[in-house]
Amino acid sequence: MAGRVRRDERVSATREALLDAAERLFAEHGVHAVANRQISEAAGQGNNAAVSYHFGTKIDLVRAIARRHAEGIEVGRLRMTAEIGDSTDLRDWVACAVRPVTDHLETLGTPSWYARFIAQVTADPALRAVTAEEFAVGSPSMQKLQDGLDRCLPDLSPEVHAERAAMTRHLITQMTAERERALADNVPTSRATWRGTADGLVDAIVALWQAPATREDRTPAPGR
Repeated sequence: MAGRVRRDERVSATREALLDAAERLFAEHGVHAVANRQISEAAGQGNNAAVSYHFGTKIDLVRAIARRHAEGIEVGRLRMTAEIGDSTDLRDWVACAVRPVTDHLETLGTPSWYARFIAQVTADPALRAVTAEEFAVGSPSMQKLQDGLDRCLPDLSPEVHAERAAMTRHLITQMTAERERALADNVPTSRATWRGTADGLVDAIVALWQAPATREDRTPAPGR
């Protein structure tokens, strides 16, 4: 029994080491530029097939990295949505989109690689779909966030709502990745803390959602 426990602990430690190494390498170089062999070496594993053995495909590895961060972010967002209840203040709901991410990044310390990992992954349509699944599946907080934004912005068309939701994701992803990179490189940042970064993002995203929506000009089809 004790031997089995020790083996399970070794397997768990190996998996965590591989996840740490993969997250860092993917963040720094991009997913497709990193070979499984490089991940195994960075994790201190002599077996070049360690990644395949423990995770399967590279997509499975990306999914596992996203999953281990999604839980912490989900817990934070659920707590925030519970605190604001049925608020109709747009700023409350935008904060629910931003702060669980920045709060999670703060817990990771410096250097961290998660924000840059997400920025790399979301640049690839197939990998973006994988991470989106991890954050959406079984995520009651995201449904609450959607409902809250709908209550605050009842006049926005579904098309404009979807467009601004995408803009919101891009802003959060790119600005957190930029700050994470600056911290890792010891470069001065415009905001001294992750909380300050969140404040700036909330200010900008609230303005984005409140901006007038211009009707799309469509060129009439020939003969009309």
